[in-house]
Amino acid sequence: MVVTCAACGAQLSRGVKFCHRCGTPAGQDAGRDERSFSSALPWGVAATALVALVALVAGQRFGRSASADAAPTQTAAIPDRPGGQPPDLSSMTPADAAARLYDRVMSLHERGRADSVQMFAPMAIQAYEMIGKLNLDQRYDMGRIAAVAGDQDVARAQADTILAEHPNHLLGLILAGNAARIRKDAAAERSYHDQLVAAAPAERAKQLAEYTTHENDITIALDAKRP
Repeated sequence: MVVTCAACGAQLSRGVKFCHRCGTPAGQDAGRDERSFSSALPWGVAATALVALVALVAGQRFGRSASADAAPTQTAAIPDRPGGQPPDLSSMTPADAAARLYDRVMSLHERGRADSVQMFAPMAIQAYEMIGKLNLDQRYDMGRIAAVAGDQDVARAQADTILAEHPNHLLGLILAGNAARIRKDAAAERSYHDQLVAAAPAERAKQLAEYTTHENDITIALDAKRP
C-alpha cells in the first residue's frame, strides 16, 4: 500500500513519522487544504511582490532609456524653416548641412544655451569634416564652433591652417585669439589682438567674401577691450 502525505501528496516510506517534503505528521489527513493554502500563501505573496518589483525596476529603466533616446532626437530637430518644420539635413549637400548647423550652434551660443551647444557642436564639426577640402571661410566656421564649445585644439588647428595660407587673415587672427583665451594664454591673446587691429584696414579693403559674411564678428573683435 502506498502511503502519501495528507498535506502535500508526497509518497512516504513506511514507518516514517513526518513527511520529508512538508513536515506534516504521517497519517494526519485533517486540514490538508487549509495547511497547503496557508503554507503556500507567504510564498505567493513574496512571488507577487518580486514580480511587481522587477516590473517596476524594468519600467523605470525602460522609461529612462526611452527618454534618453528620445531627447536627442527631439532636440536635434532644427525648427528654423517656415511652419516650424525641421530641415532634412540628409537632403542637403555636406556644405549646406554644415552651414545650417553652424547657424544653429551660433544661435544657441548667443542665447546662452551651453548644454545644447555641447550637443550640436560635435555634429556640426563632423559635418564640416565631411565636406572634404575646406575654404578659409569654412575653416573659420568649423573653428568658431569648436571655440564656443570650448575645444581649443580644433579652434587652434583651424586658425593655424588659415594663417599659414594667409598670415593676416582677419578671421584666422580672431580664431587664434579665441583659442588662446580658452587655454588662458593672455600673452598670445594680446598678440593676436594687436595683429588684428594692425591688419584690419588693409584686409578690410580687400572685401573678401568671408569678411562680408562675418563682418559682425570682425567688428566685435576689433571693438573688444584689449586683453
